[in-house]
Amino acid sequence: MIVAEQKPFQEIYESVREHQNLLILGCGTCVTVCMAGGEREVGILANQIRLAAKEENRKMEVLEHTITRQCDEEFFDSTVSSSIREADAVLSLGCGVGVQHIVELFDEVPIHPGLNTQFFGANLQQGLWGERCAGCGECVLDTYEGICPVARCSKSMMNGPCGGSSNGMCEVDPENTPCAWQLIIDRMTKLNKLDKLMENQPPKNWSRDRHGGPRRTQREDMTL
Repeated sequence: MIVAEQKPFQEIYESVREHQNLLILGCGTCVTVCMAGGEREVGILANQIRLAAKEENRKMEVLEHTITRQCDEEFFDSTVSSSIREADAVLSLGCGVGVQHIVELFDEVPIHPGLNTQFFGANLQQGLWGERCAGCGECVLDTYEGICPVARCSKSMMNGPCGGSSNGMCEVDPENTPCAWQLIIDRMTKLNKLDKLMENQPPKNWSRDRHGGPRRTQREDMTL
């Protein structure tokens, strides 16, 4: 899932404080799971903004709404669409994709981001998420037996480990970050496939990543 965290309140409030009719729009999928932008977070943030506006004697109406996904047009029904168009501005508690999708659908309305989008990650334990995928456009998980060096190695090394690995931990954060290559080696050893690492892997083709410009995926069999 996409993992995000809420921006500092003061930063959010400064971006919306001049608006008199504000809609806070939450997203009911990824950012709800990571407790950054779901219905609960919308309600808490709305109350914080109302209190801050009251302290400054500002006239501000704050409306709340949460939809299933901000990145999919079908969830913007007539009620939500009307609320967005009637607002002075929208504060999106969706990821960066959601914010930009709202901008494309409602280009006449100011849209403010309320979250900082972090990464594609997994829920490791209660309240803790870890990056597992960089969306590089060319998956190499089969080569490395399900552990991604692109996302999980701090240097995205295709042939490792580097000289900075110590006691199975990465030099970038030796307290919290396991060396991805130690994980790869341990897994391949367990599966009796360590010989796969004898084959030198070519450099990563970064043209399929963000380095190649904004990407699109199209299924011809699904296109109308």
